[in-house]
Amino acid sequence: MKKTFIVVLFLVASNLFAQNKKSAFKTGEWLKFRMHYGFLNASYATLHVKNATIDGTPVYHVVGHGETTGFASIFFKVDDTYESYFDKRDGRPYRFIRKINEGGYKKDVEINFDYEKDKAFLNDKKNKKKLNFTLEDGIQDLISAFYYLRNNYEPKDLEVGKAINLKMLYDDDGIFNFKLKYLGKEIVKTKFGKVECLKFRPLVQSGRVFKEEESLSLWVSNDENRIPIRIKADLAVGSIKADLDGYNGLKHQFKILMD
Repeated sequence: MKKTFIVVLFLVASNLFAQNKKSAFKTGEWLKFRMHYGFLNASYATLHVKNATIDGTPVYHVVGHGETTGFASIFFKVDDTYESYFDKRDGRPYRFIRKINEGGYKKDVEINFDYEKDKAFLNDKKNKKKLNFTLEDGIQDLISAFYYLRNNYEPKDLEVGKAINLKMLYDDDGIFNFKLKYLGKEIVKTKFGKVECLKFRPLVQSGRVFKEEESLSLWVSNDENRIPIRIKADLAVGSIKADLDGYNGLKHQFKILMD
């Protein structure tokens, strides 16, 4: 459940839009999401933007954390942490960390991106396995992609029904293609009020987790922040819904529509 939410959240990214010089976020931004699995309030997830340096280069350090809570944790205990260090100027990733524990299924993976050698070096610490991959132009990790998208697209460039392709690396499966379809604008009712959103349809692989290829829907605020507002997914078993539940340190005003 939690893995599905985090992957969907972070996968909503693309480097194919025209560059926007005005940043959509800043250090200190914090987002909280509340997830429901059927009738259960299953878990929470947070994203926090911090400062750091990698080999003397100033970078953003984003930490994403999710865990099951309450009644749901009795059935399926989840404690996941995702981290990304990416360049403050162009958004390219330098380091990605994935530490997860999902009902006893554990992963402890670190990826370092070396642009001088055009290689990404993956260290699977749990399984004592090391791999390397040849970098491709515009490559992103699971978290850096989300923030890169927020800084590098204009809504006016989106075309309804058009799918966007993205190259991404986040695990030992290697670089993979991700497709994202834009569906238009919608008004979403939230705990904060009504929010005008851009709606997307990530195209996923049906079968083990998702019911169909187009089982996911995501709504992003149509303002200068471009933050996720809602995610819905039909899973192979049941359905999932995640809503923005809290925020702090936004760079721009969060636009709430008046009735």
